[in-house]
Amino acid sequence: MEYRRLGNTGLMVSEIGMGCEGFAEDDCREAMRLFDTAERLGINYFDLYTSNPAVHAAVGEAMKGRREKFFLQGHLCSVWKDGQYKRSREIGEVRDGFAQMMKRLQTDYIDVGMIHYVDSLDDWRAIAEGPVLRYALELKEKGVIRHIGLSSHNPQVAMEAIRGGHIEVLMFSVNPCYDLQPASEDLEDLWRDENYVEHLVNMDPERQELYETCQRLGIGITVMKAFGGGDLLDASLSPAGAALTVNQCIHYALTRPAVAVVLAGAHSASQLESCASYEDTPEKERDFAPALAAFPNISWKGHCMYCSHCAPCPKQIDVASVTKFLNLAKAQGGVPETVREHYAVLKHHAGECVACGACEKRCPFEVPIIENMKQAREIFGK
Repeated sequence: MEYRRLGNTGLMVSEIGMGCEGFAEDDCREAMRLFDTAERLGINYFDLYTSNPAVHAAVGEAMKGRREKFFLQGHLCSVWKDGQYKRSREIGEVRDGFAQMMKRLQTDYIDVGMIHYVDSLDDWRAIAEGPVLRYALELKEKGVIRHIGLSSHNPQVAMEAIRGGHIEVLMFSVNPCYDLQPASEDLEDLWRDENYVEHLVNMDPERQELYETCQRLGIGITVMKAFGGGDLLDASLSPAGAALTVNQCIHYALTRPAVAVVLAGAHSASQLESCASYEDTPEKERDFAPALAAFPNISWKGHCMYCSHCAPCPKQIDVASVTKFLNLAKAQGGVPETVREHYAVLKHHAGECVACGACEKRCPFEVPIIENMKQAREIFGK
């Protein structure tokens, strides 16, 4: 298992994590099997968005004696009322729901406390200016929450939240279909068929800016819906009109800026093992570029996907990394210190480019790489 730093939190997390979808399977007995499997595979990060008290109790039992082996991403504002899940901003319900979760989990701290499911700007502003954020900050000050996060599907909301200065981790939906969709306060817009008809060309600029801003600010991204609820794995359901594999979806997400961990919504231990097998998969089987380039309903022409098909460079320039740092600088309108330092430690720089064009011939997306190298040389000075 490979591990990545989760933004500026200092947490080193497995790049494959667990969603909580399977914890309720088999009357919650699957939770223990999933945690046993995760420990064996080196998976150390999991999400717990559900408010189901039976699931909380099962997870608490499954973590007994090994709490320190896992980083827990738990959610505020996801409460259980009248026998069912409810998203709440009523502070009394939020406090009670969190207290009940902690009791059933048999833990005294949460590594990342997620403010749950914020897709509306008005909703976020009410949270930021009201008791919910104050409560999260209170919990962090007491050490009950180590880091504050936010879960969202809306890049506008996420951008405003991370710029507020309190959000350290962003849980966001990342996959090559949703990344084409403009911001919306209606979650269902991400998979409506009519939103994928004849007009989708390249990544939505607000989503690209969000990922690059997270990278620059040190906001770690934990990925949900990497498989689009399974739709991307089935050609008959995929909005792109073609299927991707599990490994291609995972690799796509892990190559986006700021992404630290993909939360696999496995319904069984065997499915979790299948997702973790990504770590041993040959690069050819991870490669999403040919599939994306051939999508019948979508075009990525001219957009660097950081897929490294441009390699090898005769001057040994890591073209994908140079391009990523170039895009980060462009998004900022300057060169942030962290971007400058990361660029500086590259073994070879854009100024070494001889414009031979070999990279452009290999690029599946017709990216103007020579021009990008020229711009990088001008921006970074070498």
